[in-house]
Amino acid sequence: VSDLRPSALAGPLDVSRSMFDLRSPPHRFMKRYDSVSSVPSSTSSRKDSQGSNRSLDTITLSGDERDFGRLNVKLCYVSSVEQIWITVLHCKDLSWPSSCGENPRICVKGILTLPKPVHFRSSAKEGCSDIEFMETFVFAIKLQSLQAVRLVFKIQTQTPRKKTIGECSLALRELSSQESSHWLDISPPSK
Repeated sequence: VSDLRPSALAGPLDVSRSMFDLRSPPHRFMKRYDSVSSVPSSTSSRKDSQGSNRSLDTITLSGDERDFGRLNVKLCYVSSVEQIWITVLHCKDLSWPSSCGENPRICVKGILTLPKPVHFRSSAKEGCSDIEFMETFVFAIKLQSLQAVRLVFKIQTQTPRKKTIGECSLALRELSSQESSHWLDISPPSK
């Protein structure tokens, strides 16, 4: 086995100091090593337990690691009339538990987490991996009230029964009159 470490590293102490001491400046000779093989790991492929290379894109994940999709929303604050405009555009790469059936009706529920929460809900659409909503919700709320809260989205099935299948959120600290677009990763619903 040959030593793949760059000659700039004198020994194991230098490796641990440069990789774990976050106060030191980044080093151009730092490389990430796979813990099993001592070979720089690749972001595009890894060897599985049988020793064959598989792209990380093709590995299917189970449980909480699996990809639940993303939600695209646009936000705008019109200060002249003190209104927040929330547009729910679409869900991309959406997945749901098999217990919800093949094509459940799906909607997006939004919550502004003010002391008295503000709730809104999109219309229900037939479930598929890419669902377009294109719905705008407008609320008259002072900007300073909004800047300390979060906007929470719950992806819900309406049929066969109402169930939250995923959620995502974003802070409203940087609301402005310039419309902003956001892609939010949907994660499993919190217990």
